Amino acid sequence: MAPHFAQFAVDVTPQDLPRDVLTVLRRSLLDTIGVAAIGRTTKMAAIARSVAPIMGGAGATSARILMDGTPVSSTAAAMAGAMTVDSVDAHDGTSPCKGHAGSAIFPALFAFADGRNITGAEFATLLAVGYEVAYRAGLAQHATCADYHTSGAWTAIGVATAYAKGLGCDMYTIRQAAGIAEYHGPRSQMMRCIDHPTMVRDGVGWGAPSGVTAAYLAKAGFTGAPALTCEQTPKFWTDLGTNWRLVSDTHYKPYPCCRWAHPSIDGAADLMRKHKLHYSDVASVDIQTFHNATRLAGQTPQTPDEFAYAIAFPVATMIVRGQIGVTELDVTTLQDPEILRISRNTQLIDDPNLTKISDGKRWAAVSIKTRGGRQFDAPARTPRGDADMPLSDAEIAQKFHLFADPVLGKSRANEIEALTGEFDTLDTVDFSRLIDLCLSHP
Repeated sequence: MAPHFAQFAVDVTPQDLPRDVLTVLRRSLLDTIGVAAIGRTTKMAAIARSVAPIMGGAGATSARILMDGTPVSSTAAAMAGAMTVDSVDAHDGTSPCKGHAGSAIFPALFAFADGRNITGAEFATLLAVGYEVAYRAGLAQHATCADYHTSGAWTAIGVATAYAKGLGCDMYTIRQAAGIAEYHGPRSQMMRCIDHPTMVRDGVGWGAPSGVTAAYLAKAGFTGAPALTCEQTPKFWTDLGTNWRLVSDTHYKPYPCCRWAHPSIDGAADLMRKHKLHYSDVASVDIQTFHNATRLAGQTPQTPDEFAYAIAFPVATMIVRGQIGVTELDVTTLQDPEILRISRNTQLIDDPNLTKISDGKRWAAVSIKTRGGRQFDAPARTPRGDADMPLSDAEIAQKFHLFADPVLGKSRANEIEALTGEFDTLDTVDFSRLIDLCLSHP
């Protein structure tokens, strides 16, 4: 008997996707392309693009690198694309899994779709399979493994399953693909990157190509050990196909930094607005938050990677600049004297209660002390962008244009926005146009 996840992957059709699933996929596609556009300008993405041809040049399964257009192997395109998206920590995520699926799944499936005559509805079905399998594999892994692993460890399984479905594999072969991806995928520990922020980031740069490779290996007859996250954790899989976790669990980021910093950023922003404070008034900041978040202190980041995995500096940036947008991603921000002053005077406090309740949520409380001796307190809160405080479609679109317009130009960005808003209804011609807009060099 085939495992439930493999049967689901084979059986699901475009007609099975509920309206709310398609709504999330449309939002995630637009959001991810915006992040990929600004991500293209980073050193991390440039390095990945330069290495991609070494992994595999153009051939029978070639695909273009996301936001670059260079043809390489589909595995190499998945790697470079995932690292491009992951280079700016602003893409969609899943709070219960403490990670991100779209940053691996979209680049891998772009590589699959490039040059293939598929419709938007077929692409949406592959995305839905990838997200659902990845989210559930992530939940299973976190529930059964002592180490907190990067998203690459479990997105590899979602990528492999969706890619194998796209290749027309049967249930047996999809099972092998998932097993290969789990076994060979990156088992990288997230807290190591949090303690030592570098370009390895969330592991999706290796999770995406691991999943693509696993699908091709399985199709060629390579066998894999069963994916334990899929086959030995039934409680995460029994409602697959009836309860869509990508709808309930997907969040969107208003700020390009680690999600764990977001409730503190929101709290600080609210205090500054409510009490009409100027950054010159601020003497110090106290942030009470959950235990792992205190390891993100980051008072004086030296690189964009250290900025991404910090709390004190992004909070200080919001206090001084009133935003954390494209301008704040520039390395010159790291030397801003007022941001550094406030960041150095920001203390992160390990709060046992917030640690206890930060299960599927991220909690923080902020206090601002002024130079005049006053103190303003914001109650503990979770970040905007979760399902209970969602970003609106207008906010998602505004964020997309903030990131995409300077890189792609407003005309191209507008066309991408229009097509993503109905991508699941596009025929092969119009969907190919959307793929071209996403993959071509700016």
